[in-house]
Amino acid sequence: MITIIPEAPENVAAFNATGEVTKEDFDNLVIPHVKEKVDQFGELNYLLYLDTDLDNFTMGAWLKDAFLGLQNLTKWNRTAIVTDKEGVQNFTDIFSVLMPGEFKSFPKENLYNALYWCKNGNEVEV
Repeated sequence: MITIIPEAPENVAAFNATGEVTKEDFDNLVIPHVKEKVDQFGELNYLLYLDTDLDNFTMGAWLKDAFLGLQNLTKWNRTAIVTDKEGVQNFTDIFSVLMPGEFKSFPKENLYNALYWCKNGNEVEV
């Protein structure tokens, strides 16, 4: 299931993934919300908080996620993946070289910093 993170800055499409993630999650929530942000801001700042295993994404969800990426390819600005899964963090960092825009992984305890980075392009000073 995917839900919108209500505390996200206005210019960030931020989602929390828990349990099983399906194609319907993308059709009914993610894609319309992303379209609204792109229409409003002309670019996409995207955050996904992974509170589930990637095994819980159905094949339809993976295809919709890929479609979302291709559909808005030129609009991607900043993307944060928030997870404690080291493999996903490494993939995100490698993937950032191939995609337009900036991609960055954050550990779960740094959700606030990830939201701030998506909004502003820099991190909170600690």
